[in-house]
This record gives sequence, structure tokens and C-alpha cells, in this order.
Amino acid sequence: MFEVSHWKLRNVSHAVHSYIWIKTDNGYESRKRECFMEMNKKALFNADGDIEVGKRKIINGNTTNLNDFNNMKYKWVSDWYRQAMNNFWIPEEINLTHDLQDYRLLSNAERSAYDKILSFLVFLDSIQTANLPNIGDFVTANEINLCLTIQSFQEAVHSQSYSYMLDTICSPAKRDEILYQWKDDKVLLERNKFIGEQYNKFLENPTEENLIRTIMANFILEGIYFYSGFMFFYNLERNGKMPGSAQEIRYINRDENTHLWLFRSLIRELQKEEAEIFTKEFVEELRLMMKIGVEHEINWGNYVIGENIQGINKNLIDSYIKYLGNKRLKEIGLEPLFEYEIEKTEIYFRQVNEITKDDIDSCCINGDNDKNN
Repeated sequence: MFEVSHWKLRNVSHAVHSYIWIKTDNGYESRKRECFMEMNKKALFNADGDIEVGKRKIINGNTTNLNDFNNMKYKWVSDWYRQAMNNFWIPEEINLTHDLQDYRLLSNAERSAYDKILSFLVFLDSIQTANLPNIGDFVTANEINLCLTIQSFQEAVHSQSYSYMLDTICSPAKRDEILYQWKDDKVLLERNKFIGEQYNKFLENPTEENLIRTIMANFILEGIYFYSGFMFFYNLERNGKMPGSAQEIRYINRDENTHLWLFRSLIRELQKEEAEIFTKEFVEELRLMMKIGVEHEINWGNYVIGENIQGINKNLIDSYIKYLGNKRLKEIGLEPLFEYEIEKTEIYFRQVNEITKDDIDSCCINGDNDKNN
């Protein structure tokens, strides 16, 4: 067993516990260690809060909690907010009649993948809905909290959409079986633990470092964990199957792109405002988190899709997810980690973009541009 990351201790008055990732013969595990600078939740009512925009900070600020749309420090928020509001949709807008017929005609491999991927996606969106307010408790920039509130609503809509899909295509008993597969499927349970345990660690020990780890976990979830599942649904539609499900996913994908834009921007702002936290060792730990996330997503794609689905294979999943991992790292100014087959990834993008009529990997409609950060 060997330690793969550590960081320098900061000179403050009291210590709490934090965690590092350890690589063992059985995979990656977290270990408790001493860390510093416990954060306090912001006050709900704060008559002494700062009203000067220049004093506003993502964390450790002195906020009044007043939502002032006319005075925003983080200028990208205005574009983000309007894009997120323009994305509004409801699941029942989409007709799933064709899917009801198609689901019965799917191959066993396709139906199994459909069920397991939905079980995973509904878990991700559910835990996001529950956890985003925990992050907001420590965010002291009111315009950022507006974004987190909208995201929480959208995650709830996504969970509703998965329920709508399952209510349409299968019996109540089968629906409940699919929703809770993650409790009994060991591979799926291990996937969920990586993100879920990081969120729990922040709740148990709300340090600055743990908050940034949680924000990084969100970035990985939004930018990596959804994508082999999205691949599957777009591929089904390309093969003339489950068009309503693919349309639901298309709308969800659009929302997730804005969420990715939000957390990418939060990391960039924190790199400037809390630069002393981003030591060389801590940055390497964030890169390791991405490495683990990419490995999990590739293993998951191989498990639920493998070589059994027409139009997708293990090599394509491997190349595509590694491509995304490098892209996400570069978006937050970190060195890429992975080598992959570029040609296969480009072919996949061309195929999927024919279906989505958009670049499914753009961080938002306009969010890939530096002007938004």
C-alpha cells in the first residue's frame, strides 16, 4: 500500500479531520488525516454583511444573502442564469408511446443496459438535489447561490423524467426494481460510493479543502459520470429505438452542460480567490480524483454495455471517456492524464451530433468561451 497524495498543513488555530485517497491492492480507498480550517455556515440573517461588490467572495465572505441581480461580481453568472432559465422543460412534454412498444423489443443486453443506466442516473440526480443546498450553506456570493438553487430544481426535474420514463414502459413492480438496483448491484453500488462518500465527508468535516473536493466531485459527476449512459441512449435512437427516451436525455444533457459550466467556473474562481489551498500536492489530488472518476466510468460502461450493443464497444467507451477526462482537466487549468484513440472519438462525435443537432459536449450553449469565466 502506498500514499498517492498529501498536502501541506495551513497555519491556523485548530485542526479537524480530512481525507486523502490511497491506492491499495483492492483499488482506491480514503484515509482520514488531520487537516485545518473548519468553515462555518453563513448566517441566514446578517445585518452587518458587506454590500460592496468588490468584497464579495465565493467562500469566507460576509454576505447579507440579498439577491441583487443588478450588481454581480461574477459576470459569467448573468449568462449562466439566463441560459438555465431558458432551458426550462417538463418531462411530460415528450411522447413516449413509441418507447413503450420498443422496450419490449429490445434485446436482453439492451434492456439490461437501459435498466441499469436509468438506475444509476436517477441516483446521481437524486443525490445532487439533496447535496447542492449543503454546498450553498457555505457559499457567500449570492449570485452563485441563485445558480445552485436553479440547478437543484433541474436535478429534481431530471429525477421526475426518469420516473416518467419507467412509469410509461414497465409495471410498478419493475419500476421499483430498477430504481433501487443500485442497492443490490455491487458494481453500481461501488460507483455511487465514490461520489456519495465524498459528499458525506464534507458534511462531517466542512473544511475549505473538503468543500473544494466536493466541488471537484460535482465537476466529475456532471462532466464524466453521465456520459457513457448518454452514449447508450443516443446510440439507441441512432438505431431507430426509444426516440422518446433519447429526447428526454437530450434535454437532461443540455441542463447538465450548464451545471458543468457552473462548477468549472467555481473551481476557476476559487483558484484565484483561495490560491494558497491549491498547492502542488492538492492539485495532484484533484487530478487523481479525475483519474478515479474516469476509470469508474470506463469500467461502468464496459459492465453495462461492453461488446453487446450495436454501435458501441469497449474501445469507443475507453477513448471517449478518456477524451472527456483530459478535456475537463484542461478546462480548469490542470494537466491532462490520458492517452486515447482520437479517430474513434471524432467518429463518435459525428454520429451523435447527427442525432442531437448540437455539440453534446459543449459546456453550455456559449459556456466554452473564456469570456464566460
